[in-house]
Amino acid sequence: MKKALVIIALSVLVVSCNKTADVKEVKTAYVDTSVLMKEYTEAKDLEAKYKAQAEEKGRQLQAEITRFKQDAASFQSQAQANGQQWAQQRGAELQKREQQLGYAQQQLSQQLQQESGVEMDSLISGVKKFIKTYGKEKGYSYIYGTGDAASILYAEDKYDITKEVVKALNDKYSSTPKADKPAVKEEAAKK
Repeated sequence: MKKALVIIALSVLVVSCNKTADVKEVKTAYVDTSVLMKEYTEAKDLEAKYKAQAEEKGRQLQAEITRFKQDAASFQSQAQANGQQWAQQRGAELQKREQQLGYAQQQLSQQLQQESGVEMDSLISGVKKFIKTYGKEKGYSYIYGTGDAASILYAEDKYDITKEVVKALNDKYSSTPKADKPAVKEEAAKK
């Protein structure tokens, strides 16, 4: 009886070892995110938009700074002629104006950073959704990201689908109506 049980157990073991489980091929790739953001047209347009805004608003502020510098130079030459009391009063006014200009510069910088940050976060979120959909459509099990925040230290070039994704994203972006695209001044687009 023991021999029969051992023979049955061995035959079950042999039969179970002969069955191979269907192993699904895992298709993986990676996208160089820093290259993607440099070559993606929408990201370029967004960058140009905020660069143009910074230049425009910066020119206005620079004009005020230039006037302030002229007033400060004028103050130096008039201080001795108009007396100490006038110099103290005018000096205090100039100091206050200098502080206001400094605050205006900081505020402008923070405003532009905040506005561009919100749009850039939205853009990145859209790119992630696109890559997820792209991966499902192309049958990828995994698509890794590499670039500035590298999660891959090495991968063969044949797994790099960055160019494919950039092309697909740019095709999608170019087919969207202009009303949905970031407003870019013509002069910024020419640069």
